[in-house]
Formats: sequence, C-alpha cells, structure tokens
Amino acid sequence: MKTTRNIFTLFILFAGLNSCMDEYTEVFTANYPVYMSWEELRASVKMTESRELVNPGKIYFKDGYIFINEELKGIHVFDNQDPANPQNIGFVEVPGNVDIAIKDNILYADSYVDLVAIDISDVNNPEEVKRVKDVFPYSTPPYNVDYRVAELDEEKGVVVEWEIKKVRQEMEYRYYPVYYNVGYALEDAARFNGAAPAAGNGGTFGIGGSMARFGLYSDYLYAVDNSTLYMFDVKNPESPGSIGKQGVGGSVETMFITDGHMFFGTQTGMRIYSLDVPTVPAYIGQFWHVTSCDPVVVADGYAYVTLRGGNACGSDVNRLDVLQLSDDYKATALLQSYPLSGPYGLGIDDEVLFVCDGEEGLKVYDVTDKFHIDDHQIAAFPNINTYDVIPVNGYLFMIGDDGFYQYDYSDIQNISQVSVIPVANEE
Repeated sequence: MKTTRNIFTLFILFAGLNSCMDEYTEVFTANYPVYMSWEELRASVKMTESRELVNPGKIYFKDGYIFINEELKGIHVFDNQDPANPQNIGFVEVPGNVDIAIKDNILYADSYVDLVAIDISDVNNPEEVKRVKDVFPYSTPPYNVDYRVAELDEEKGVVVEWEIKKVRQEMEYRYYPVYYNVGYALEDAARFNGAAPAAGNGGTFGIGGSMARFGLYSDYLYAVDNSTLYMFDVKNPESPGSIGKQGVGGSVETMFITDGHMFFGTQTGMRIYSLDVPTVPAYIGQFWHVTSCDPVVVADGYAYVTLRGGNACGSDVNRLDVLQLSDDYKATALLQSYPLSGPYGLGIDDEVLFVCDGEEGLKVYDVTDKFHIDDHQIAAFPNINTYDVIPVNGYLFMIGDDGFYQYDYSDIQNISQVSVIPVANEE
C-alpha cells in the first residue's frame, strides 16, 4: 500500500508540473494591439473633408494634382494647377497606406496587407474599384521600443495603434514585421514607397519621389519591401492582378524605374535589374558602398546616390556619389563623391540636381561637370528639414517634416519659393 501511495503521489506531482509548464504565464508592461477588423478595413476607402498635414510621407504628382500620403491614414489631395495657390480638396481614407502610384485614372495604394485600386476620374469622388487581398505581409505600425509587444491575434484584424498596458499571457516568441515610419520626423525609410518617373509604353503615369517603393513600368506595377518584389498586371488599370513575387536581395529601401531598368537603393549599394521581361526582372549588376541609407535617381547615363549614416543606417558616412553607367547598365564606375550633412531624397532635371540634405535643407547643384559639382552649387534653402523632392516642368515639389513646399526653378539662377502648406502642430 505504501508503494502504491508513493506512485500516486509522484503521478500527482508530475501532473502538476506538466500543468504548470502548459500554463506558464508572465505579467509585463507591453505594447498592446488595437485592432481594426478585416470587415472594417475592407470597407474603409472613402473621400472625406480636407484635413491638415500631420505626419506626411510620400508625395506623388499627376495631371496637375499633388497627392501626399498621411502615414498609415490615407492620402491628401491638392489641386495644384496654380502652384502658387494649391487647393486642399479632400482626404482619401486608406488605413495602412504608405505608398501610391497612378496609371491613367487609377490610383494604387497599399492598405496594410491589401493592394487597393481607386478610380480618381472624378478626383472629388474617388471610388474603390478593386482590392487584391492578402498580397503583402502582415505588418504592424511603429511601437514604443521601450516595451515588449504583446501577443497578436491576426484573426481580429490589422493593428492600427498600440496601448501601453500590463498584460498577462503565455510565453510566446514570435516575430512580427513592422511598418517603418517613412516620414522625416521619425527617421528612416519605409515598407513601400513608389516612384515611376518614366511611363514606358503602357499608359500615362504620375511621378513619385526618390524615396519610393512603388513603381510603374509598361503594363506592370511593382512594390518592394526589404527583400521581396511584388508584381501586378495593370494592363487593365482598374483591375490589377497579382502575378507573383521574387526575391531581390536584402536591405532594399528605395526603387527607381527608368529606361527599362529598375534601380534599388539598398543599405549596401545600388542594385540594378533589367525589365526586358517585365514579369521576371533580371539582376544585371550592383555598385557596393559602405552600409548606409541610400536613395538613387538616374538620368542620361549617370546615377546619383545619397548615402546617409547614423541610427539604423549604419556607419557615419553622409555623401553624394556620382556613378557612370555603361550603355547596358551592367557596369558602374564611381566618378566622384561629395560630403553632405544627412541626405535623404533627391531629384534630377536635365543637369540640375536637387538634394534634400536633412537639417541643412534643400541644396541645388549644376551637375554638368561631374568632377566638380560642389563648386557649382546654384542655391541653398536652409532651416527646413527636408525629406524628398519631385522636379517637373520648372516646379519643384518638396516634402519636409514641417510642410510641403513648392519652388519655381524655371529661371534656374533665380529659384523662388511660391507656396507652402505647413504641417499642423499635434496637440
């Protein structure tokens, strides 16, 4: 009997231990997710009254209109047919939006895990016409890095914000990707950003900035994250369809498309892909540099690359690299490097280069002589924390952490600011 009792006692003890292991929990202060349901997300695109810029991100230009992303909220729409007096005509709510691109009258926008096609034929009454669901990875907004992240439940929908609160949960180790904030104020580049300065032969395209991760070429829309290129057939613009994805290496930050080629700015260099077969972009070359954040623009056989160090960008290098490209884009040669303070985006128009040099503001250069660019600075606009620019038809559109600026550079020796839309002060 004694032996039987001992065995029974051991059985109870082990059962208790197993129960404790199965139910092991911890209590801690965490970033606790606030959800938007899947149903609400997929019924959310609508035009609302105009609102002030608060956390502006990417900028895009099409047919006299400026579209400015409000990070993870939607898109401001401005009638810019008179650049000296832009009219804020409304706000398109697109939860989770970071980037846009426009072909003909269809605006493409990411909305957390979905791609949304919005008809802007009547820009005052945009209408969602197609949604490609679950095409992008499940991601979350930025969170307070001083606290851990509580357990997520994807069944509840997408995470739209965080609350700091104490939680009790079973121990679980799981990684969730994060939407990196793409505005200037919170540093460093984004999940998706879009630029397609050349229309190819598939319709009329808008123009994005150099910090873009969305791009258009011929009948195709591309979006890139840290390492994956997502491809969509937009032959019928109002009905985009996913045609797959492919790996394009790591640390990708920006994408620039021109002349049948795709140029990725990465933290380790500029990576080049041919679009001879648009559905299967082919790697053809790379220019390596020290670890840094790295947008790129290309024009007339030259690539202009800004390198920014510090924080997540690594190293302490801040400079402009000028590269010469071979006719087939397979070879690159570094011609010259120029020191900068903390550069972000840049834009090129003929032989005029516009550089957003962070806290030192906008700098404008004549780059005719590639070996002495720093001796040919045309103008400087300090005291503006600049993020990205789009030069087009003698006007420069610039977004910074304190507003959207427009400059008239039709007389390059007399560049003048014509308007500004300030960022509202958050209460």
